Amino acid sequence: MTALVAAFWVQAYLTRLRLQEIPAFVTSHGDNDAGAVLIKINTLDGQARAFQRGYDLATGNRRWVELIAGAEPEVDAAIRRQIEFDPDLWVIEVEDRQGRTLLDDPGLD
Repeated sequence: MTALVAAFWVQAYLTRLRLQEIPAFVTSHGDNDAGAVLIKINTLDGQARAFQRGYDLATGNRRWVELIAGAEPEVDAAIRRQIEFDPDLWVIEVEDRQGRTLLDDPGLD
C-alpha cells in the first residue's frame, strides 16, 4: 500500500476535527512528504497526552500509541525533545475537554 504524503494526511485530519468542531492547530510543520506526525491532546485542565504512530509487532499494522501523558508542561517538554531529534516532525495540538482525538476513526490509521 502506498503511504500518504504527510501534508495531505495532516490536512485531512484537521478537516475531520473541524467537522466535529474540535479545535486543532499545527504547532510544528514537518516535512511535507515524509514527516512523521505527533498528536498532542490538550484537555484544557493542565493535563495533556501525546500520541505517535507505532507498529503492532503481532499484526504488522500501524496504530497510534501514547508517547506521554501528564501535566501539560511535561508533555510539551517531551514534544520539544522529539522535535530536536526529528526536525521533520509534524505536531498537531488538539484542544478538547473530552479528550477526543478521532485517531481511532477509519482512515486515520
